[in-house]
Amino acid sequence: MNELNNVLAELGISKVRLSKYLGVSRQMLYNYLATNSISEWPKEKEVKLFSLLNISSEEELKNLKVDGEYIIAVEGRLNEGVKDVSNKEVLADLKGFNKKEQELLADIINLLKEKLSEDKSKDTYHAYCYLYHFLQSMETTKELYYILAYMSKSLGFTEPMEFVFNQDQQFIFESILFSAMTLYNNGGASKSKIAESHKRFVQDIEHKNEEKLSRTQELNTAKVQALKELGYTEINEENAKEVLEKIAEIQSRKV
Repeated sequence: MNELNNVLAELGISKVRLSKYLGVSRQMLYNYLATNSISEWPKEKEVKLFSLLNISSEEELKNLKVDGEYIIAVEGRLNEGVKDVSNKEVLADLKGFNKKEQELLADIINLLKEKLSEDKSKDTYHAYCYLYHFLQSMETTKELYYILAYMSKSLGFTEPMEFVFNQDQQFIFESILFSAMTLYNNGGASKSKIAESHKRFVQDIEHKNEEKLSRTQELNTAKVQALKELGYTEINEENAKEVLEKIAEIQSRKV
């Protein structure tokens, strides 16, 4: 079993991904790896492992040459295997979406699950919290689309002259962001030099939060007044439309 563990380490295959590929829990995988021989595994799991590593017996592990080509081949088989298993779990909840949408959602969900399972650090958790906030705000902030496009291009996933959103605005945004990233990466933006800029950034956020709070308080006041004028104590499904119309009327009185 030492040979198998060494090969898995050289391949960089995590226990999470291997357990998903084999269709077992991580604890069950640890139980398998604690045995004296792969022959002690359930036959189905033994065959799947051999298929992944492209070998026909445990003896071949001793002479495996783990080079770049082999790693890529194994990675491809592993990705397909994990994808097939995970998609069966996820796609059941994605009825109503077309095939491409289902595959995209399944890939995103599976990637998030895998990363959170492998890395329990606070950095990972907070990063995905920010990602959630990012996704929540995309419909109201078009620049978030441009940020995604810029990163996809920078990382080599998308052609640099592909524009699927507003071409002029995306072109300008990408150019400005590239200049900012170049300045950042080249060390031309020390903390002392940009402290004033960050101060204005904080002030801008605080101003927006104050406006949001003021708006919330205004709406709450209008809601209380609307309920009082209509003789209700709360908003429910039956009176929601009437109350909202009354709130709009109350706000219009102040114009």
